[in-house]
Amino acid sequence: MYIEVILPFAIQGTYTYRTAADMALKAGCRVVVPLAKKEVVGIVYKTYTELSPLLDDSKVRDVTAVLDEEAVVTDNQLLLWQWMSDYYMCPIGDVLAAALPKKVMDRQFSFSTSPCERKNQVHITIVQDPFELTEQQERAMKDIRTQWQDKRVVLLHGVTSSGKTEVYIHLIKEQLRAGKQVLYLVPEIALTAQLTDRLQRVFGDRLLVYHSRVSDGKRAEAYKQVLRHGKPQVVVGARSAVFLPFRDLGLVIVDEEHEQSYKQQDPAPRYHGRSVAIMLAYQQGAYALLGTATPSIETMYNVETGKYGCSRMTERFQGLRLPRITLIDLNRQYHRKEMYGHLSDPLVARIQEELAKGKQIILFQNRRGYAPYMQCSNCGSVPKCPNCDVSLTVHRTIRGSYLQCHYCGAETGIMSACSECGSEMKIHGFGTERLEDEVAHLFPKASVARMDLDSTRRKNAYQEIISSFSEHKVDILIGTQMVTKGLHFDDVSLVAVLQADTLFNQPSFRSYERAFQMLEQVAGRAGRKGQQGEVIIQTFDPNHPVFDYLRGHDTDGFYQWQRQERSQFRFPPFCHLITLTVKHRDEERAEAAATELRGHLTDVFGQRCSAVMPPSITRIQNLHIRQIQLRIERTAPIKKGKEMLGQILKELSASGLCKGVIIQPDTEPM
Repeated sequence: MYIEVILPFAIQGTYTYRTAADMALKAGCRVVVPLAKKEVVGIVYKTYTELSPLLDDSKVRDVTAVLDEEAVVTDNQLLLWQWMSDYYMCPIGDVLAAALPKKVMDRQFSFSTSPCERKNQVHITIVQDPFELTEQQERAMKDIRTQWQDKRVVLLHGVTSSGKTEVYIHLIKEQLRAGKQVLYLVPEIALTAQLTDRLQRVFGDRLLVYHSRVSDGKRAEAYKQVLRHGKPQVVVGARSAVFLPFRDLGLVIVDEEHEQSYKQQDPAPRYHGRSVAIMLAYQQGAYALLGTATPSIETMYNVETGKYGCSRMTERFQGLRLPRITLIDLNRQYHRKEMYGHLSDPLVARIQEELAKGKQIILFQNRRGYAPYMQCSNCGSVPKCPNCDVSLTVHRTIRGSYLQCHYCGAETGIMSACSECGSEMKIHGFGTERLEDEVAHLFPKASVARMDLDSTRRKNAYQEIISSFSEHKVDILIGTQMVTKGLHFDDVSLVAVLQADTLFNQPSFRSYERAFQMLEQVAGRAGRKGQQGEVIIQTFDPNHPVFDYLRGHDTDGFYQWQRQERSQFRFPPFCHLITLTVKHRDEERAEAAATELRGHLTDVFGQRCSAVMPPSITRIQNLHIRQIQLRIERTAPIKKGKEMLGQILKELSASGLCKGVIIQPDTEPM
């Protein structure tokens, strides 16, 4: 007998091995097989009795060991992996490496069920939730159920604090009563921390949390629990939870569906968690629900064209008003010298007023560190990373001051004098660390905390910061985009955006969309209970058109504006966009390889292929980068287009013209 085996490496296709005739192997079992001079664990993809005539039997090696009697990867998983390999144009081995916890691929890991686990499958605690739905929530529930019968994928478009989570919970209950499993995706681990407590009170030990901050061993045990669990259950997690071995999935919820955190950038597979979740639901015959206050342009387009259904919740819970938006012109404030550090006089006054009332404040600055860069006061020299074409970010923490690259992590000491001319070095701009210092100085009686990538590296740091703020142990919370994503705090009356302009000035066709979503989401943290909240936005460009839509919380108007612009310039959703990134340590080699690639692409795709372009950051980790974009019209067969592109890449690899060059296709670039 022969088997095809998927190995967890970036190698194309599967490997064929021979097994003994008495080995009752099934697809989805783990096997130990020889590869070169070592042995590795792989997953059986297919079994067959006769060898393909294209293969030489004398070169087929024998399986070393069989680790499982029953499949530990389901047929549904293998089907999803193959779809991801094709759709995202990556080896299926890359998908396997991303899908399974490393410990699962350890030959010592056992999938046998312990007596304790068997006992938990029988005795399951369910905690009933006394909360009753409002009339608006009941209407949304009925609307979603009705549209599911036709569309299968429905968008729940509800303003911030409209009570979408309660709708999710009641829909989950229905699926559990029907004996089904539910997957509840959130974009950030920070959200699982706050959400888990809420869901635990309702679903007890039917709830399972799964994300990358959980240790690999616990993730492996969670994987086994989903595989072997005989009862309905709810899994809440970040994007990697789509890889769990669901057997009877009834509902997939993608909360905050617009979030770019659902996109895996590196390494491959460069998948979008929302897209995979929808395909997962489709393959298992489950319903899919996308929820957000600020839908992505692609999702709105799918609703408009009838591909998805849509249910709306236009009012906040208990009739609360959406926060009012106040713009502060920084040009005017700086000209009048009405600034305290990086906070304007009006903002400082409003913070003082709210603190006096016992309220809490969130300050949003989407840049971590102390300052973006240092610069020589004489010659203008800026310290840069030796490995990447970026300036080094200034950090001042309890371990001291230093410069760090936010792309490769390289660090060096603070420079007091310029390495070029010896003149004084000055700090420019501000990040969350500097803002924390300024706020602590301005409001010495207030308790201040910071939530960004640096302050949450430690285990349980997310939970501790969120809990402290929820329990009113912290008065002012400073944060990056982490604070914008679906968090609920009762006593936040004021939210301030310190430097809104940086959100607009990104080299991406999505920059306005991301800016609007981020500003509307962070605004949604204010006034969630009691009085109407306020959002103060500091900007050098108060006349920017995004603010017109933001003032009225007008997501539909914003969508129509962006829809027209995307259509005019042929950007998604009006085309399929594929970005090809070319990397090499030698800049000339990267340029030459990209030019060679473009030539081949142009022969096949014509004007759909862009010129070779340098990205905004041309070198990361000593690899020089060039990019090419393919824009394929939606009426064209995209599957055929990807096959043609794959053939071009295969031929280039075989010819040796791009030897040593990394070429990475991204079929859903963000």
